[in-house]
Amino acid sequence: MLSYLRTRHFLHVFPAQAAVILPRSISNSSSLNMRLVQFQLQGSQKIGVELKNGGDIVNLTDADSKFPNNMVSFLQGGESLLNEAKRCAEEKSTIVSRNAIKILSPITKPEKVICVGLNYKDHCEEQNAPLPEEPLIFSKFPSSIIGNGDPIVIPKISNAVDWEVELAVVIGKRGKHIKAENALDHVAGYTIAHDVSARDWQMQRNGKQWLLGKTFDTFCPLGPALVTKESLPNPHKLGLKCLLNNYPMQDSCTEQLVFKTEACIEWISQFVTLEPGDVILTGTPPGVGVFKDPPVYLKPGDEVTCEIEGIGSITNPVIAEDV
Repeated sequence: MLSYLRTRHFLHVFPAQAAVILPRSISNSSSLNMRLVQFQLQGSQKIGVELKNGGDIVNLTDADSKFPNNMVSFLQGGESLLNEAKRCAEEKSTIVSRNAIKILSPITKPEKVICVGLNYKDHCEEQNAPLPEEPLIFSKFPSSIIGNGDPIVIPKISNAVDWEVELAVVIGKRGKHIKAENALDHVAGYTIAHDVSARDWQMQRNGKQWLLGKTFDTFCPLGPALVTKESLPNPHKLGLKCLLNNYPMQDSCTEQLVFKTEACIEWISQFVTLEPGDVILTGTPPGVGVFKDPPVYLKPGDEVTCEIEGIGSITNPVIAEDV
């Protein structure tokens, strides 16, 4: 995510709450390595465990009545339900073929989608902006969420729609005033987010408030799976890319994050209670269209792919609004 500020770059001193925090060791880390998905089977929504990236699915919802049909309710069940899901995945008793289902966004209808702006060092350099002294927070509405393969719709009232690949953190445990050293206790896992952004509405219209430019319908593709935190013990050293029509536009690493995930959780939880299923978008690296010369924006017929190491990729076609 980006700021339209264009000021001289300066040496940044991190405040105490934003100090770089190395990942803590995680107990029972091997027991909960999973790729959790939401999917549609014969018109009904269900949750499951992906046996491998792009592979068949263990249908949890139909395996046992204790499992709900949506990820938010599943995460509200806590670690005991995660352990039950792991057991079902190992037994492989209710496998459904990938070809028989439609994969949905791993999270739908969360209470909150919280975003961190200007949070990559190399993205700040791209626009000659100073590193922020504290996390810059805005939001998207949950109604902006779509899944892998669903179309991104260019609104009739915008002609400057841009791409932003991001690592998304999914909350698994309720918390307020969470300390950074305890932040991972509240994380269920990670997924890929595409923070689609209408730059005209973000940077010029509506008093330059970011919300409207960020939250048009279809402006938050998520997926393909929710990868549990045990599967990615160091989320701060992951390569991430965005490709437009198979041409690389963004290519960086999460080690460029200004505020790591723990610092973001600590900061955000001062203001709001984080709930299971809440999604935090952690920022985007350089290569967005608005800062190219001349600017490049999405148009109907384009296809955008967002990739993150250890999670996979999501691809969304771009279409015009038909209203």
